[in-house]
Amino acid sequence: MPTTIQIEESLRDKLNEMKLHPRETYNDVLERLFEDLLELSQETRKDIKKAVKEIESGKYKTHEEVKEEMGFK
Repeated sequence: MPTTIQIEESLRDKLNEMKLHPRETYNDVLERLFEDLLELSQETRKDIKKAVKEIESGKYKTHEEVKEEMGFK
């Protein structure tokens, strides 16, 4: 069921800029934003867990090691 919310004009302007086409609704814009945030959060959490496991198992290189491998000393 549609409802009315109050937002500042500056936020409305930003939402308008984010529309993929002029007739896209604010609801569609907000849904797209929330989907992107949730996907990013889940993907980021998985990446962090993977990185922590790699670090704990010793699978990492220091900055110094990488610089040396790249020929920077």
